[in-house]
Amino acid sequence: MTRSSSAFMPNLPPPLRVPLLVLGMVSLVLGVLAGLARLAVDLPAPVMARAGGHGALMICAFLGTVISLERAVAVARGWAYLAPLAAGVGGLVLLAGVSPLAAQIAFVAAAALLSAASLWVMRLQFAPFTATLALAALCWLAGNLVWLQSQDMTLAVPWWMAFLVLTIAGERLELTRLLPTPKAARRGFALLAGLLPLAAACGLIHPVPGRVLYALALLALAFWLLRYDIARTTVGQTGLTRFIAVCLLSGYAWLGAAGLFGLLDVLAPAPGLRDAFLHAVFLGFVFSMIFGHAPIIFPAVLKVKIPYHPAFYLPLAALHLSLLLRLAGDLGGRPESAQIGGIANGLVLLLFILTMAASVLRGRRQ
Repeated sequence: MTRSSSAFMPNLPPPLRVPLLVLGMVSLVLGVLAGLARLAVDLPAPVMARAGGHGALMICAFLGTVISLERAVAVARGWAYLAPLAAGVGGLVLLAGVSPLAAQIAFVAAAALLSAASLWVMRLQFAPFTATLALAALCWLAGNLVWLQSQDMTLAVPWWMAFLVLTIAGERLELTRLLPTPKAARRGFALLAGLLPLAAACGLIHPVPGRVLYALALLALAFWLLRYDIARTTVGQTGLTRFIAVCLLSGYAWLGAAGLFGLLDVLAPAPGLRDAFLHAVFLGFVFSMIFGHAPIIFPAVLKVKIPYHPAFYLPLAALHLSLLLRLAGDLGGRPESAQIGGIANGLVLLLFILTMAASVLRGRRQ
């Protein structure tokens, strides 16, 4: 990029990144409350009215904003920050109760900008991990377009799930390249990465084969990550390094469980399996990754210090226990247990935010 174009689109300084993160956090809080409304928790009427937007608020508005912001910081170009801005604005539009079309268009724009940024990085440094991250962004774009065209959010969910799973897998692949991974294993990863969007596309035409293929791909990818991720080595270390490894390995276990739930939901359907499948991925896998990477990502994005403390394990343990309670209620036909587990899930996220905030304050004192 030339100096003139760089000046026209400068990188955003850390203080100006905070409002973008706040947009995502607003969607997180309201998205959690909307999820509780779906569990029949008695909440104010405006929150109950947003129950149907729970998935879009959590995935597109919150996670879309955070992931796009992280990518924009890495790209270091001003135009890349339009992606988290569009995702955050889409969340506000959804919360405002305006026509869903405006939110859908904002999310499509955010995904298109994230895809452009990811493809730009891939062009500069072509590697398996950059290609995986670009594919992940394109899955988000595809899911948003499917939602826009069909007006059926459930059809977009496999694409959104692929967006998150491939984003995390791609970031882990970047570190795994430091290990002597066999060539066959690297090819296997590429095959599994391509299988997720293929299964999502197949599911739009042939739902049952598509869902079986999708669940198998998740299960196989979980085994791949458990086998080849560097976390298997770093879990033997101490401090923050060990904490991150524990988060990763437990998250991979949830991803494998999700693959099993997905298969059972197709081959031997039973009440609660669908919810168990979705939340094993979106809560068990994704938030384990968030808990593990937050002490690294937040300092890079916001230029703050987050010193490690053993208290980091409290939100992680509470996440797993509350999710187990929720899934036990789902699978056992006990809605009251699922409801209590869902409320506990929300409190866990609050505990995590408070833990990170306390660590930031401790870092300032140091």
